[in-house]
Amino acid sequence: MAGIKALISLSFGGAIGLMFLMLGCTLPVSDKYWPLFLLFFYVLSPIPYCISRRVVDDTDSASNACKELAIFLTTGIVISAFGLPIVFARAEVIAWGACALVLTGNVVIFGTILGFFLVFGSNDDFSWQQW
Repeated sequence: MAGIKALISLSFGGAIGLMFLMLGCTLPVSDKYWPLFLLFFYVLSPIPYCISRRVVDDTDSASNACKELAIFLTTGIVISAFGLPIVFARAEVIAWGACALVLTGNVVIFGTILGFFLVFGSNDDFSWQQW
């Protein structure tokens, strides 16, 4: 039952984050849809870590290069997702209010992705690897 509650709260967090992203795009002040390119970053961010979890054997306690490379790539994707709206706002492609809404959505969505891996990332009975 705890897995269902966690899944519902994570889906609620994702919906709130996407709402902030859509508000940043569709408010009459901004009315530009350039921030929707961040959806690519949301999809790409968990991929390196998922690949490294499949490739790496977790029996040793020492860190390995594959896992650290995956964390490095994920960090680069997340920082790029935070930097793109700021670059758009500095270039006056979007308004600064829209930039703030998009950055708020970034915090919520990346927090949701992190929460997903914290809740379902362990190798227990209810795991995301079963899906």
